[in-house]
Amino acid sequence: MSLFQNTKIISITNQKGGVGKTTTAVNLATALASVNKKVLVIDFDPQGNASTGLGIENNERTCDIYSLLFEKNSINQSIKNTKIKNLDVIPASIDLSAAEIELSNVPEKTLKLKNIFQQNPVLSKYDYIFIDCPPALGYLTLNALATSDSVMIPLQCEFFALEGVSHLMNTIQLVQQNVNPNLQIEGVILTMYDKRNKLSELVEKDVKNCFGEFVFNTLIPRNVRVSEAPSHGKPVILYDFDCAGSQAYINLAAEFLTRNENNNLRKVA
Repeated sequence: MSLFQNTKIISITNQKGGVGKTTTAVNLATALASVNKKVLVIDFDPQGNASTGLGIENNERTCDIYSLLFEKNSINQSIKNTKIKNLDVIPASIDLSAAEIELSNVPEKTLKLKNIFQQNPVLSKYDYIFIDCPPALGYLTLNALATSDSVMIPLQCEFFALEGVSHLMNTIQLVQQNVNPNLQIEGVILTMYDKRNKLSELVEKDVKNCFGEFVFNTLIPRNVRVSEAPSHGKPVILYDFDCAGSQAYINLAAEFLTRNENNNLRKVA
C-alpha cells in the first residue's frame, strides 16, 4: 500500500554511475511539472547534482535531506521551491556522505526515510515524488526502495549496460520480501542512445529481450545540450527546449503518464 493515496513515490536508481539517473530525475520532473503535476525531487545522492541541476545554490542547502533524515530540521524547512512552477526539491549536500555509516548504527536502518515520510502528510500534496538515488546499493538506496511505490532504472546504451543490473534486481526482490512487498518496477529507460552507432541498437535489443514491456519506448539520445544544462543550473527543457534531449524527455513524460493512467505496472518476477 502506498504511503499516500494520491501520491506516487518513485526511486530512480542504478548502482552504475553515469547512466543518466540525475538527468532523468530532473528533466522528467520538469516535464511533468509543465503539465501541472505537482512534483517533488529528493536529492538522495551526496554529490548533490540534482540540486545543482534545479538551480539550488550550496548556501541554500543547510536544511537538506541529511538534516531531515536525522531529524535536525522539519520537512517544511527542507523543501525548497525551484524557479519551475509546480516543482520543489529537497536538496543534498556533502554531509549526506556520512549517512551510510551513521545509518548502520540506528534501529530500523532501512526504514528511516519511510518513517519520516509517514510522519509528514504534507508530502501528500504532490502527485509524484522522485528520489534520485546514489550509484550504490547501500543504506541510502535501500531506504529509498523501502519508501517507494516503484523503481525506474536508467540504462546507458553501452556494451556493459546490463552488467550489474542483476544485483539491482536481486536487491529489489529482497526489499519486496522484507520491507516493501508492494514495490513495483516503473520501467527501464535507455539513455545516451546514438542512432548512428550500431551498438546502441544492439543494446536496445538485449535490454528489451531481458526486460520486455518494462522498457520505455522513448529513447533518450546522447545530446550535448543535455550535458551542458546542469552547469547553468537548469533542466535541459528550460535550457534548450527544441533540442533532441528536451523533446525526448517530454515524450518520456507523456509515455510515463499514459502508463500510469493504464496502471501498467508489474512486480518483479
